[in-house]
Amino acid sequence: MLNFAANLTMLFQEHDFLDRFDAAHKAGFNYVEYLFPYAYTPHELKGRLDQHQVKQVLFNLPPGNWDAGERGIACLPKRVNEFKHGVDQAITYAEVLEVPRLNCLSGLKPGDLEDNQAFDTFVSNLDYAATQLESAGIELVFEAINSKVDMPGFFADTLDISQRILSEVNHPNLGFQFDLYHMQIMHGALVPLLQAHWNSIKHIQFADTPGRHEPGTGTINFSEVFRYLEQANYSGFVSAEYIPKADTVASLGWLQTFN
Repeated sequence: MLNFAANLTMLFQEHDFLDRFDAAHKAGFNYVEYLFPYAYTPHELKGRLDQHQVKQVLFNLPPGNWDAGERGIACLPKRVNEFKHGVDQAITYAEVLEVPRLNCLSGLKPGDLEDNQAFDTFVSNLDYAATQLESAGIELVFEAINSKVDMPGFFADTLDISQRILSEVNHPNLGFQFDLYHMQIMHGALVPLLQAHWNSIKHIQFADTPGRHEPGTGTINFSEVFRYLEQANYSGFVSAEYIPKADTVASLGWLQTFN
């Protein structure tokens, strides 16, 4: 049986954010994640987790100014000090929330930034963050996000560059977050890709494509993918990070099918 989690940034938007923990629990989820905790105090969030008997499995390092369109700062040479401060902030939250794993967004590469500078900066920042998180008993992952539809200019957008980054950092506390939606858009053939990169995959997210809605609304063969994960004895979390086509509860047929 797979460990499914609900991404509360995407799901249960029918409710105010702090009420989504209860909604997720009532819908059958034992695990949750969301993009960022920083608009709330860590103790406020921990209270909701405990009250509604769910565990949080992931959130992202601070991304810069998200509302202004920034999507991470880890590849930006001029933002290294800010990145390091964000690592400290994230650890403070993760320790209170008892979150085992944090995700790092590479960010959008400006047109005037050379690829090798972005690469070297991202590698250095990942090495720093992986080391700091390891001291706190927290694992670090990073993800590839498609640059074709959702985030044009996102630096870490393919499995090829992600593998280069993993090899260059070569840190035991760094893994890869494999998002089925983004990798279907960039590459296709998900099961062979999962097989090829299996040893580095520490967290999985999903949505169907096109549309980024729930399973069954697009082209991904979720029966095949989830069956492979079960047969491979995947013990990590598989997080629903999709935009429900209607309301969230109506979108959860997949949870009954695969749980």
